[in-house]
Amino acid sequence: MIGELLAFALIMVVGQFSPGPDMLLLTRTALAEGLRAGWLMVFGIVTGLAFHATIAIGGMAVILAKGGVIALTMKWLAAGYLLWLAWGLVKKHEGGGEEVVPKRSPYLRGLFCNLLNPKVLVFFAGVVAPFLTEGHPSWWPYALWGLIVGEGLFFWCLWVWLLQLPKIRRGYQKIGRALDLVFAAGLTLLAVNLVLF
Repeated sequence: MIGELLAFALIMVVGQFSPGPDMLLLTRTALAEGLRAGWLMVFGIVTGLAFHATIAIGGMAVILAKGGVIALTMKWLAAGYLLWLAWGLVKKHEGGGEEVVPKRSPYLRGLFCNLLNPKVLVFFAGVVAPFLTEGHPSWWPYALWGLIVGEGLFFWCLWVWLLQLPKIRRGYQKIGRALDLVFAAGLTLLAVNLVLF
């Protein structure tokens, strides 16, 4: 069972650190707004993860995996939210340079970014299902849930902390405008991808 848990943990780390809305938004927030905002966003994302993990392990993710009106609605809501975030980054560099998006709580931005992404739930459902076969003890689903949430919290907090290193911060300050536009383009592409695929 230890081998299975380690395999699951490795899959989760790769999944959580693959390029996606959470990772993109968290990286940008940690660079632009600092450690505290980054960690608040991590807690928001992890709250969303806890919700998704609960549903995936409980088997409800099958509904979203099959599609239908609920899945389609979630996709459009998520795409709209990502486009709103991208618009806020672009708007920051027009005129007075005031940022639209970061006036909102980093915790809430992270929470909504994660909750409104149906691909998170479908990913968890696909990854969790093979590990929920018969023959495991009653604590097994809780261990999987704990790995999902615990890894997200630990590794994303570590990521935010690493982004605060002076050399990285100085680099961001030099190219912040261009990087924000890259982040906005990335969020827009993710929104389009979410709706089309």
